[in-house]
Amino acid sequence: MSNLDLSKISLRPFKLSDVDDFLLWAGDDQVTQNLRWKTCGSREEALAFIRDVCIPHPWRRSICLDDRSIGFVSVYPWSGDDRCKADIGYAVAADYWGQGIATKAVKMAVPQVFNDLSHLVRLQAFTSPENKASQRVLEKAGFLKEGLLRKYTYFKGNIKDSVVFSFLSTDEFPHDDSWK
Repeated sequence: MSNLDLSKISLRPFKLSDVDDFLLWAGDDQVTQNLRWKTCGSREEALAFIRDVCIPHPWRRSICLDDRSIGFVSVYPWSGDDRCKADIGYAVAADYWGQGIATKAVKMAVPQVFNDLSHLVRLQAFTSPENKASQRVLEKAGFLKEGLLRKYTYFKGNIKDSVVFSFLSTDEFPHDDSWK
């Protein structure tokens, strides 16, 4: 897999037929360890998650390799007076880690998000300080590291620090070849 052709990576809405591919990565504790959702334990659970969470979500896309789901990118728009910002999150199947897929997917998502949600001014991401790979994804995708938020979030039973990154609608989108 070391010579993966990143031009085969695409983003699209989830479909119910993604269930078996979805379960491969959403059922992996390695993948979900940094996600707010719990690991999917069965095909039925995965199907319900796709149907009830992924499909109706305001902006959630499947990261696909040859149209097979290998991860996701989600954007969570805020509301009310904070509707100018949204949070972005992503994950890729562990078999595909370290190959530039998450970076490519985030780079593809950012301009789409600002186009689809034209009222957005700020896209922000939060990672754990230990998740250096996710921090590299964000930096390569053009996000600016803003700092460490101490004891910022309740995550899977613990109060944790978070590193915050942002991309503004006025920032320059990275060029397609900058993921190399």
